[in-house]
Amino acid sequence: MDFIASFIKLKHYCEKEGYKGWDPYDGLNSQVFQALPGLKHSALCRLVMIQAFKRSPLNLRRLAMVPKQYNAKGVGLFLQGYCNIYEAVQASPALASQFGSLDTLEGHIGSLAALLLKLRSAGNYHGSCWGYNFDWQSRREFLFPKYTPTVVATKFCATALLSAYKINGDERLLRAVLSTAEFVKHDLHRTPQGSGFLFSYSPLSGHDTVVNASLLGSELLSIAYKYTGDEACRLAASDSVRACCELQRPDGSWPYGCQPFQHWVDSFHTGYDLEALQAYSDNTGDDSCRSSIDKGLDFYTSRFFLAGGMPRYYHNRTFPIDIHCPAQLMVTLSLLHRFQHWQDLATQVMDWTIAHMQDKKGYFYYQLKKFGSSRISYMRWSNAFMFYAMSFYLKEVYAKGQH
Repeated sequence: MDFIASFIKLKHYCEKEGYKGWDPYDGLNSQVFQALPGLKHSALCRLVMIQAFKRSPLNLRRLAMVPKQYNAKGVGLFLQGYCNIYEAVQASPALASQFGSLDTLEGHIGSLAALLLKLRSAGNYHGSCWGYNFDWQSRREFLFPKYTPTVVATKFCATALLSAYKINGDERLLRAVLSTAEFVKHDLHRTPQGSGFLFSYSPLSGHDTVVNASLLGSELLSIAYKYTGDEACRLAASDSVRACCELQRPDGSWPYGCQPFQHWVDSFHTGYDLEALQAYSDNTGDDSCRSSIDKGLDFYTSRFFLAGGMPRYYHNRTFPIDIHCPAQLMVTLSLLHRFQHWQDLATQVMDWTIAHMQDKKGYFYYQLKKFGSSRISYMRWSNAFMFYAMSFYLKEVYAKGQH
């Protein structure tokens, strides 16, 4: 596959769309649904609406008047992608002819960083934080109103801003990044678990024992510790990391969460777990989680990718093939400093993904299923995440002369 041509097509598509778009979970943004108070106040109706839009292979959004919008996490993914492209062009100037000069790329980085600062969640939170641009109903148990901050969205936004700061030196970006530690320490709940605790997904009740959320919170605290030496950040991160490592199963896998309905094992959340543990270790110098990382990476690379590069969603089931599954591999291998060792696998997976999941218009599909695949263009979930993934591949393969 021509990786560069594929990446350029995606880049042009996203730039033409202005980084705005639809999302698998944005059904409740329907102006038609919001005009029907008898429906929008029912948890069951909200859940049915979200799932119908998410699962339908037909795009119902124009009919239901769902607007294309910015999603903060999506903007963060694009920002990180441009930072990676900047590093790649800096290391290999010949790439400028295809991706733009350093000055042009720095312009993209500055404008996206400024936009991301504007997209911070408003409210009485202790630090910078970000959420999604849609109401989110989880089962019938709880509702997260739009812009409710989550630690997952906050982590992706913060690490992108940190990368931008390293390029342009804008101190406002670093201050925003470091303040996310205050959000983690003071706004998230802590649920005792083993010899430590788990951070919650958001300040609202519900989703309190999700492994990747707790680890991503630990990553944010470890960044603050690296830059400030705040021992409270290191200790809290350590307690969360220890609890999550204790939840790792003997085969190296982690459940998504601790609730009875959260015991599944999937590809891209396993990748999140691994990259957060590695970041914690890199930022604090604490290598106590090394065996967990090694076991987890062995499980990840051996159970989620088939011969020929086809990714799997679950460790014991292939379908649906979600775009996050192949994309996260590029990120995980790069951030774990293992890309060169696993480059053949990464290239097989990238080639398979371009061949089977990229539309001729340049965007990537959301999911492939045995029946009724979704070929809708979703800006955050599909395009921003593949842009992010491809930027890591570019940096690892083309900037380092490995192609």
